[in-house]
Amino acid sequence: MKVKIDLDENHHETTITIHAKEWSKELELLVEKLKEQTTGKLIGTENDKSILLHPKEIDFIYAHDRKVFAVANEKSIEINMKLYEVEELLETYHFTRFSKSVIGNLQQINSFELSFNGNLCVFFRSGNKEYVSRKYVMNVKEKLILGGGTK
Repeated sequence: MKVKIDLDENHHETTITIHAKEWSKELELLVEKLKEQTTGKLIGTENDKSILLHPKEIDFIYAHDRKVFAVANEKSIEINMKLYEVEELLETYHFTRFSKSVIGNLQQINSFELSFNGNLCVFFRSGNKEYVSRKYVMNVKEKLILGGGTK
């Protein structure tokens, strides 16, 4: 792979162009890395303290009583954002929708069980568990099979 950088003060913004013969896993990873946000941290509040949360620490994020909470290190920490805003922010960190009120971190999944009613019970490395509703089961399985939880 060749890398060319053209530095010129006449450029108004940074633009990246990739020339390739065909799409590959290497290109997919490169594009994913470029999309990652440099900050990538959420600010939560617990006992009147502001806490910085890195996406890798979070098992899942849920909405309850018009508030949004991140579950990390066996604690529920309130986040002052809407669930859909958090979902958009953390999409490049392998978070995906589990249900109407939950998004989960695919990288933290240890195992899962399929329930008789079609739901999926997800067990995280921390020991926490959460359910994926039937509507989102196929999407979660596809992302796990395609490598969403392997990094």
